[in-house]
Amino acid sequence: MVRAMSQRLPTQFADLLTPKGRRILEGRDSETCGALLDPTRPFIALQGVIDVKKAAEARDLLDAALRDTLVTMEDPIPEDSISGMVENYTEALPKTVRVRTALLESRRSRSWRAAEAVGLTALLRSDTFAAFAATVSGRPLKRGWGIQVLCYGPGDYTGPHNDHHPEEADARDGYVDMHVSLTMPAVDHQYLVYAKDGHFSELTRVSTVGGVTVYRLPFWHYTTPLAAKPGKEDAARRWVLLGTFLDAAPGTRPSSSVLPAGAPPPVRTVTVGRGTGAGRR
Repeated sequence: MVRAMSQRLPTQFADLLTPKGRRILEGRDSETCGALLDPTRPFIALQGVIDVKKAAEARDLLDAALRDTLVTMEDPIPEDSISGMVENYTEALPKTVRVRTALLESRRSRSWRAAEAVGLTALLRSDTFAAFAATVSGRPLKRGWGIQVLCYGPGDYTGPHNDHHPEEADARDGYVDMHVSLTMPAVDHQYLVYAKDGHFSELTRVSTVGGVTVYRLPFWHYTTPLAAKPGKEDAARRWVLLGTFLDAAPGTRPSSSVLPAGAPPPVRTVTVGRGTGAGRR
């Protein structure tokens, strides 16, 4: 298995899961399945659902295959964010970010070819990847979900933002993101900070090996700068495999949706339902 993993990722997300992860996928974990139906719960961070050895193998494979194909995604603080102010206490900060990403939207890109070669795109497009997100969120999700790969290095971060898309009909009422974190041993820490009761007062560690975080967006949050262990900055990277899923509207054909485990098939109606949209972390 280790030899196979060192050359190519499994084609199904389920093949990475521990017995605990499979119980969730099959709808047999009452504490996790449908957890995000609670409107007060914006996300759930799961440990022990992906086999750590398989996660480490996958991480090392991606680091070798994709690292040199990445491009920088950078939106700094606007230069006039201070000098352009003309009134006290009117400062406004747009979303800022510095991270590297793999360009998986274009089949012509080096990233896409590398991801195809090691089986990454097949893994992120697998039915069990989407089924896991649907079962934890408790909602039927549309097929054709978005996929993305991010790589945080020392000092890389994502600033405060909420991932709300009010101009997109499919996204304005909420949607689901799922992240798989694959962190190199040289990383010391990285955290997700999120709002509770109107304040950035909560945080959870995301610099894990095989941790899975499922989000119900939008909500206010940010990702802290990645910190490397002393003297190991060159080897400090955190890979994030990301899927973005829209809600399936009521009446969506079963072939066009991914149902939570154990959910009955949707009933066809003439009512136009509300959908949801795509976010970035």
